[in-house]
Amino acid sequence: MRASRRDSSAAAAGMRWAMLVVSSVLLGGLLETAGLPAGFLLGGMAAAIGMAVSGRGVTIAPVVFQLAQAVIGVMIARTITWPILAEIGRDWPVFAAGVFSVIAISLSIGWVLTRWQLLPGPTAIWGMAPGAAVAMTVMAGDYGADERLVAFMQYLRVVVVATLASVVGASVGQAPVASHGIAWLGGGTPTLFAATLGLIAVAFGLGRVWRVPAGGLILAMILGALAQNGAGLAITLPEPLLAVNFIVVGWAIGSRFTRDTLGHVVRALPSVLVSLVVLVAACGGLAMAMVELAGIDPLTAYLATSPGGADSIAIIANGTHVDVAYVVAMQLARFLVVMCIGPPLARLMTRRAGYGGAVDTTAP
Repeated sequence: MRASRRDSSAAAAGMRWAMLVVSSVLLGGLLETAGLPAGFLLGGMAAAIGMAVSGRGVTIAPVVFQLAQAVIGVMIARTITWPILAEIGRDWPVFAAGVFSVIAISLSIGWVLTRWQLLPGPTAIWGMAPGAAVAMTVMAGDYGADERLVAFMQYLRVVVVATLASVVGASVGQAPVASHGIAWLGGGTPTLFAATLGLIAVAFGLGRVWRVPAGGLILAMILGALAQNGAGLAITLPEPLLAVNFIVVGWAIGSRFTRDTLGHVVRALPSVLVSLVVLVAACGGLAMAMVELAGIDPLTAYLATSPGGADSIAIIANGTHVDVAYVVAMQLARFLVVMCIGPPLARLMTRRAGYGGAVDTTAP
């Protein structure tokens, strides 16, 4: 009898996993085809949310999520190249002004949302943080925010900003590329891929030992950048590996959703939308100032100051007649600054807003 029950339970678990995998791949593929950034992450998250709120959810082991963090860190490191760093160095006063202005605007809006207690604890501050959406979502949970709501805020902003950037590009006669597609074969050689996997493994192992929030992600980014720019390693991450990794991150976030969480998302939606409008308008004003004061062409300034995600903005910039290196450099510089100062700033601003510590009112 017990063996029969165990077999039945195993079969039910296998069916849930099969449903999750199939639905995640289908949804992710559709979103990628539609040109939505990080479509597989969103597809995996949507599939996991659907199963979680229907009572058929699965549990993602923390060690799997930590491994995904290391992969994301190496993926980010791939964008930190000498030409980008040189671009930042050549025009650092304008870069510094643009970078810190966008961060100040974004975090101020997040602080107001936190102060008004529209979202729990530091969630609003992380949700408005203008870094790479994937990295901000992954790090947020480790720093006391509700990563479910952070993911909702980050990716809603990605969709809004990317859509507006595409419209602006088209309005001045420059047709942006909506999607980079899926390079399923990837680049590099088997040797380079093996070296990249070794780098991920080292960062993952050190991150497990170095018990700090998002340690694997931070170490992977640092080690990857050093290996790429110091040792000449061509970081090789085939698209199938990234797709699987994005799906796993989506599962880790989506599996924690509950019906109460969805209710909180719906209640917070009007406030989040208003905050996004204010953020985009303020960053547009900053772009106009850069045009007047620094002589940068309008579309380059607009894309450079757009508050993320950095990957989607880089894709759009690549399909327009703008200074792509300038746009990518400012986006990357802002992300690196947020990675460094975001966690302590979020803690400080959360305390100043009236919260004594991390709060997650929607946790199951």
